[in-house]
Amino acid sequence: MDLKRLIAHWQDEGESAYLYKILASLETTDRRRRIFTQLAEVELRHQKTFLKMITDRGGTVGDWKPGSRARLLGWLAKHGNAAAVLSLRISDEAREVRGYLGETKSSEEDDLVSNQRGIAREEAHHAEVLTELAGRGHEPWHQGNTGGFLRNVIYGFNDGLTANFGLVMGVLGAEVQGAVVLLSGLSGLVADALSMGGSGYLAAKSEQEVWDNEIAMEREEIELMPDVEEQELALLYEAKGMPREAAREAAAQVMSDPEIAVQEKAREELGISGEATPPLREGVVTGTATALGALIPVVPFFFGSGAVALWIAFSISMLSHFLVGAARSIFTGRGVFRSGFDMFVVGLGVAGIGYLVGALITGHL
Repeated sequence: MDLKRLIAHWQDEGESAYLYKILASLETTDRRRRIFTQLAEVELRHQKTFLKMITDRGGTVGDWKPGSRARLLGWLAKHGNAAAVLSLRISDEAREVRGYLGETKSSEEDDLVSNQRGIAREEAHHAEVLTELAGRGHEPWHQGNTGGFLRNVIYGFNDGLTANFGLVMGVLGAEVQGAVVLLSGLSGLVADALSMGGSGYLAAKSEQEVWDNEIAMEREEIELMPDVEEQELALLYEAKGMPREAAREAAAQVMSDPEIAVQEKAREELGISGEATPPLREGVVTGTATALGALIPVVPFFFGSGAVALWIAFSISMLSHFLVGAARSIFTGRGVFRSGFDMFVVGLGVAGIGYLVGALITGHL
């Protein structure tokens, strides 16, 4: 493995420790604070391991500093979004496990393979611990709800901004009056917001219906074959590290109350925590975020028209594309600038294509 990749791992491990320390400082219970502190200590040990591999290969690193994404996540955690940051850390840990295991398959360096397999095992354990702290079911990184409210806002805003920006630039390319541009932009805003809001509502409603159906089936299984379900629950506890006898006792205690048994089986076996977002709220949040994003390229045309309004709309839309791209890095794990620049390029492409299409259709090109 080249030095650049080792240095990237060294940076990532430091950022993991940085975030775990912040999460520990925000905890109110000794148990959870201790767990986050221990996770930070393990990540720092991983960082030292990578540092040794770097120096053994003749490389050097400067003083460690958290990257822009880590600083942003730390800020979010300190301002009431610790649960969302915890969810993202679960995804990050799972991604790191896959990355380390993939690198060991292609490496012929014995020390690297040995170290990374050990780190991968510990990162996998971290993901399991974080899963428990988040109160979720087994391997929740396979579920698509990471980030919850924050994710819906960012992605809804992004959709509205990009779609309506292309529409407005297309109308401008047709060289119509400013009032027509404003009317087209507002129409696009309403249509896109209703479409995204409706999609968000239906998706959340469908998910809730699936959960309700799964829980109903689990309730029937508990009623029809309680002994089998108790054995299955005991095995789940045992697989998570609980001694066999203790697992059996815990399963028997849980199964003594049918409603608690249903909730526990849903959480442990199905990964359903019962914390689903109400469909109406999902639709309203997504639709509102979409409308706000779609409003940006339209705003200048409330106050004027012509070249000045065009360039103001273009400038603020391009800046917004960069910022929303940077915000998406929270979920993708990529660098803030790289994500922002990629979105900037997308916005530039949308603007150019939209303008050309409008000009071609009306023969102004």
